[in-house]
Amino acid sequence: MKYKSIQTQHILFFGLLLFHFVVLLLIIDNYSISSKELDAINDPANILSYITNISFLLFGHNDYALRIPFVVFYILSSILIYIVTKDYFKRQLDRMINVAIFMLLPGVNGAAILVNTSIVVVFCTILFIYLYQNCHKNLSYIFLASLLFVDNSFAILFLSLFFYALKQKNKILVSLSLILFGISMSMYGFDISGKPKGYFIDTFLFYATIFSPLLFLYFFYTLYRIGIKYQKDIFWYISITALGLSLLFSLRQKIQIEDFAPFVVIATPLMVKLFAHSLRVRLKEFRTLHYTLLNISIFLLLSNFVLLVFNKYLYLVLPNPTKHFARKHHIAKELAQQLHTKNINKITTYDKDLTKRLQFYGIKSGNDFYLTYHKTKETTDQVVLKFYDIPIAKYYIIDRRK
Repeated sequence: MKYKSIQTQHILFFGLLLFHFVVLLLIIDNYSISSKELDAINDPANILSYITNISFLLFGHNDYALRIPFVVFYILSSILIYIVTKDYFKRQLDRMINVAIFMLLPGVNGAAILVNTSIVVVFCTILFIYLYQNCHKNLSYIFLASLLFVDNSFAILFLSLFFYALKQKNKILVSLSLILFGISMSMYGFDISGKPKGYFIDTFLFYATIFSPLLFLYFFYTLYRIGIKYQKDIFWYISITALGLSLLFSLRQKIQIEDFAPFVVIATPLMVKLFAHSLRVRLKEFRTLHYTLLNISIFLLLSNFVLLVFNKYLYLVLPNPTKHFARKHHIAKELAQQLHTKNINKITTYDKDLTKRLQFYGIKSGNDFYLTYHKTKETTDQVVLKFYDIPIAKYYIIDRRK
């Protein structure tokens, strides 16, 4: 019976994984490359440049080749979080709830479909935890050292592991993590320039968006509760260090949330474990509040996932389409397609970011045509982008050959 139960759990997990994978593949075509993504893949010093260029080499120069590597990192991260929590929970149901929450976190889902280092950092962090807990320690140390050359944000991981190793009295990890932290700071550092200004509330709001508001409040409570009462494990040390540093730095400056968020979202096992314990120590008649909070949290997570998948449909109800939260990931591809149908393969526009994005879709920079938002006497043509007959953008073309 136990074997069948575990087998059923594996089937459910991989079914959920397959569903997510298919959905993410289906929505790739809804997203245009953003200017920030372009800057990342064109920066030879950025790991994203290597990842995407290898993908372009294998699958061609298109949106699927651009985004599939990060979907794969998301799938691998989900598998790893499932593996490393095999013996973490008393009940396997809690394990399934944990991995489902992790997969549905808005920040994790967003990182899975966009070109960014966040999902790569999440994957590498969980992989280190797996190697450290299940394989020979030396292998995990070698892998940890290699992360020095992946991204500057791993300085946070090195520092958190230093605190964790002190608690565990692991002299090798204490020395290694401290050395790696020092090297990372000397190589990359953290930007503390600029005029001091508080962004503490902004950082809180960012985290609320990454988790969903109710879940973030419980996450905050979880770190506090474990910190004062329960045994603290590697997940706690990594998450509390990242959260603490981000809030501390935000008292003075605006932080790059993607440097800290990957180390915070891996705290889902902590939340689920504490919630399950808090629920089950109560009699059934006193569990109503817990079930209510759980249902609301799941509803918000599912709502965010639906919004990610169907976000373009917001154009049907928004009075001003330029206010769409994902607009920077729209427009460029559709505009390029319209220009191609007009046999326009070269164009100039005053918007440098748009020019770069159009180049990704085969519209090169040239002086024969000029693209503008404003209609003038020289206007010779126009492009109206629509979503279900709702205009979402309009551009005017000036033919300079005339």
